[in-house]
Amino acid sequence: MKKTLILAALAAFSFNVSTVAAGDAAAGKIKSATCVACHGANGISTNDLWPNLAGQKEGYLVAQIKAFRDGQRVNPMMAPMTAGLSDDDVANLAAYFSSLGQ
Repeated sequence: MKKTLILAALAAFSFNVSTVAAGDAAAGKIKSATCVACHGANGISTNDLWPNLAGQKEGYLVAQIKAFRDGQRVNPMMAPMTAGLSDDDVANLAAYFSSLGQ
């Protein structure tokens, strides 16, 4: 009985992990055209007011972009930049910027 429960729990965990889709960095690079004005062509900002995005953890970038987009994190510059992004766009941007070296 214990083995059955453990196997069922492992199967459920494996299913949940496999359903998390990673973003497409190539699509993110295309979508990043607007981002580069402030965050730099390679995700490295030249202004201390704007953070570097290159090399940030993918999950962190997803969370921050969605927070701006959904109004949980308020910033008058980022709100209009993120307003039209789909979840796929967010995942793709995060994949792209996280793939860049710092």
